Amino acid sequence: MAKLYSQCSQKNNNLNPKEETVNFLLNYSKALSVIHCNKWKFEALLN
Repeated sequence: MAKLYSQCSQKNNNLNPKEETVNFLLNYSKALSVIHCNKWKFEALLN
């Protein structure tokens, strides 16, 4: 099993996400709001 983790994988070098995926993640992160209140955290999606 040690051999599997020590070898470099060539498959992971070609990770190119679609433009739709990048836009979705950017829009989601812009709409997400985290509110801290005492020890609590509230996440609100502003859409």
